[in-house]
Amino acid sequence: MQYLKIMEAINEQIDAGLLSGGHKLPAERKLAESFSTTRVTLRESLALLEAEGKLYREDRRGWFVSPDPLRYDPTYTTDFPAMAKAQGRTPRSELLSAKRVPASRRAASLLNVKPLTEVYRIDRLRFLDERPVVVVTNFISPRHFPDLFKHNITDSLTSTYREQYGVIYSKTQFRVRSTSLMADTAHHLRATSGTPAMFVERINYDQHGNLIDCDLEYWRHDAILIESTATI
Repeated sequence: MQYLKIMEAINEQIDAGLLSGGHKLPAERKLAESFSTTRVTLRESLALLEAEGKLYREDRRGWFVSPDPLRYDPTYTTDFPAMAKAQGRTPRSELLSAKRVPASRRAASLLNVKPLTEVYRIDRLRFLDERPVVVVTNFISPRHFPDLFKHNITDSLTSTYREQYGVIYSKTQFRVRSTSLMADTAHHLRATSGTPAMFVERINYDQHGNLIDCDLEYWRHDAILIESTATI
């Protein structure tokens, strides 16, 4: 089938290094013309390459070759900036919102508190090499971190917990599943609604065994490689 031949041709160029990570593909119309095919057939090929993590699409900007994924072990307590820098990447974080809210049923369940208990909610957008790759929402127990919003909550909560409160992450429980980006999450990641994603849910404990926070992470699925050597 033609869409498979197109897929193989683009794949070969990526594997040969002719198309490097971050490279923008020609517009769909020009690409379809170069393969003597229709845009419908071309999009089938591009969608398959996207599902395989070889390409990603940015809303109104077109198709790009996916860079190497970030190797990510959810059990590690290393913060995002340190993890990215250790792999030769340039991290950046943007604070989307920070407020005290009544815990939703899901947040209350994760934090093991009663529904509507007041908790901190922090939403951040994280970048790798200036590409937005993950939206992270943290729900945090205020009793462990009074006046948290007076400190740096944008770059690394791990560092702020340690430096301002003497609290150290010591254990993490996590779950991972595939999902799709929707609404505001897709918008922040420059994606179209329905784009494939990875969802990581983590519950974190301090050095004394206290459950201190949880985080919900919506990743561009091509941006990470989940790996873990720990037994949970």
